[in-house]
Amino acid sequence: MNSDADQQHLAQADPAYASGQLARELRTALTHDDPDTRRRAGERGRSWRSVLTGMAEGVLTIGSRTPVVGLPAWVTPEVLRGGFATGEAGAAGPLTEYEREAARAGGVPCERQALFTYWLSAAGLGRLYDFLDSGRYEVTLPEEAALLTVAWLARTGRTEAAAALVAELAPFAGRLRFTPRPAGRPVPGADAVHRQTVADAGETLARRRPSKAVETQREALTVWGPFGDELLTHWLETADDEGVVRVPERAAHLDWYVRGGDLLWHYRELARRHTHCTKHLDGKQNLAILRDVLDETVTRRGPGPRRLGLLRHAVTSMVRRRGVPGSAPHEALRREQAAQAALPSHHALAQLVLRRLAGLEQSVGLTDPGPLLVPVTEAEARETGLPEGAAIPAAVRRPVEGALSASLETLVERGLVPSAEVLAEIVPQLVAVTAAQAYPEGALRTLAVANHRAFAGRRSLLLLNLQQQVRIEELPWVRAVAGQKTEDGADRVASVALRRLGELAVQAFPATILPNPLVRELSVLARQADLGTPFVEELACDIFTGAFGPKFLASARVAAELLGGGSLYERYYRIDYAAVRNLAIAEAGEALTRPGRPRTSPGFGTLCRERAAAFSPGSRSRSSGWSVADNGTVIEQAQILTTHNLATLVHRVGITPAPGWADLARRSFVAVCRLTGRVHGQVFPLATIKDAAYAWRQMVFQLSLCTARERAATLAWLSEETARHPWPVGARLAPALTGLRQVTEGGHADDGTGRLFLGWTTGGHWLRREPERHRG
Repeated sequence: MNSDADQQHLAQADPAYASGQLARELRTALTHDDPDTRRRAGERGRSWRSVLTGMAEGVLTIGSRTPVVGLPAWVTPEVLRGGFATGEAGAAGPLTEYEREAARAGGVPCERQALFTYWLSAAGLGRLYDFLDSGRYEVTLPEEAALLTVAWLARTGRTEAAAALVAELAPFAGRLRFTPRPAGRPVPGADAVHRQTVADAGETLARRRPSKAVETQREALTVWGPFGDELLTHWLETADDEGVVRVPERAAHLDWYVRGGDLLWHYRELARRHTHCTKHLDGKQNLAILRDVLDETVTRRGPGPRRLGLLRHAVTSMVRRRGVPGSAPHEALRREQAAQAALPSHHALAQLVLRRLAGLEQSVGLTDPGPLLVPVTEAEARETGLPEGAAIPAAVRRPVEGALSASLETLVERGLVPSAEVLAEIVPQLVAVTAAQAYPEGALRTLAVANHRAFAGRRSLLLLNLQQQVRIEELPWVRAVAGQKTEDGADRVASVALRRLGELAVQAFPATILPNPLVRELSVLARQADLGTPFVEELACDIFTGAFGPKFLASARVAAELLGGGSLYERYYRIDYAAVRNLAIAEAGEALTRPGRPRTSPGFGTLCRERAAAFSPGSRSRSSGWSVADNGTVIEQAQILTTHNLATLVHRVGITPAPGWADLARRSFVAVCRLTGRVHGQVFPLATIKDAAYAWRQMVFQLSLCTARERAATLAWLSEETARHPWPVGARLAPALTGLRQVTEGGHADDGTGRLFLGWTTGGHWLRREPERHRG
């Protein structure tokens, strides 16, 4: 943590970003068509206004790990887009309903200071002990685990530690809530994880509205089709022996005119009640012609010759298309249409499944979604009017199946985890259980699981000056019970979980770099396993200050140990891993002799800048200005040197993906081709090009771990795979493939027509150029 002097001179983030976000939200709040969207934008706008006010008044220091004056780092801040803190604490705000209920039950005022005192009384501690014993509580923010920790310490005779924790919490007792929400079932502690809860599935189903297109079609079949038959039948009564419709004389056919008037009145009633289908209002449609001419006949002198001709054409067309009403072909068609119209809507079936979900625990996943997705039962048919046996459609099944609670591998296999980012959302559930295994006592272990899962939901702050995000070990209630951990077997459990998650991430998403939330969870397991394993995050180019922490050089040293000595990766990116290893040894020795030096790696930063200048000769020096693209070229070199955690996972964690490295390399190249195909026609393709270059780097790393035979076969396969994609893909990737081949033959990637495939550049990227198609 930085010293006070460091904090006083901490550079604050530019308020221009917050001003831009405020303007954006205000524009949405004033102009958007949807009222809910306008309301949410207005709320976000007020939050951004508080950010700007706090920065101007000096109560907010954006860029610090303690951005809010008066709040220590362990307090969970309210964080907006980009890592900007609003000045509010997540556990602050109005009292929740369960806090009010606790105050009423304890006979104390409805205020947090009084509640804090109540929870420390004999009666309050007794209720906390019940929570600990039953596990029936929900921790949504880490602070809500604080007083449960106090209760556990007090009950187990660790009164001094309990008193010390209370003293640290007391200054914030009137502002923050430190107790959990009561729940209907114990905190989940099994190995099963879920992406969505039952409540999430229910919310998705509840948002489903009737389909306008479906209801329009249903109305056309059940209302306007039968009414058209009535009109047609009425006009067919006037047909002569040759089947030609005529206008009857009023005096001789008064009954026909009366019934015609009734039909017109019936039409007006139908039009008033049924408003989805508007085709009957189109004067060119057959039904409208029959109706309008009838109206002219009944209420006026009758249609002219042209209108009569339109009437006869409409009648003829309707009979030819569907048959005479009452005939066998016509009856068969109407039965088929009636059966189609009788099918229940997706909205109605979604409401049925929502009823089925209502009786379940809402805060967990589903171990077996099957019983919730069976066809409509006999009892449900009687209650809802839905047809018995109606199947639940895929669109309604998906949200329920998305709440499946199973092993992480099962969720990935079933496609419920479509990306590494989604994997990062789920991993904390599993890491929480693993990290809690270090606590031998059951109630404390359950509490640790709940606390870790809540902490994983804490949004990252925007940090400057190489500061680190708050770690879970810094929370006072976690520190208070740190001595209760047992090392016996805990490191082995964490090590196994780390290897499992690393293998799953690499083999499920081989073309994607590990997202920062996943890197943080892997780091937690690495610390738990005491591996000393350096995991590094992806740095933000727009706030990069040019310096790297020591762990980047440590990670590059691990890569040097794995890939040094002439690997394909080392030769492709022209890395001197021996020099990297020597630099790491030298800086490690210097750190021992100068413990007070800044926690940076100047040598690694210099190496990255030199490599960026060599591979991006157009990059500017700091004296002439520094751009996001310049920062991107430097950060990309850091990712290349460290392999962005791949070498760490292989060399230190020991992952061995089951499909094999050749399989992963091929899948990465497929992703490269897919991303390259998206470049064609994109106005701003640089983000796509960057992702394609990252996937290419993953592939080069994976090829480097293949056997010589596997590598040769995979390299030969690359051209075959390229040919399976549209021709611009192969044309764009030709320089990169040439460069890779040149490296395998002992040359450099950027010799001749070959190109080194990097994602960042300060000039125009060669992959962006429109290719020319060669004609034979």
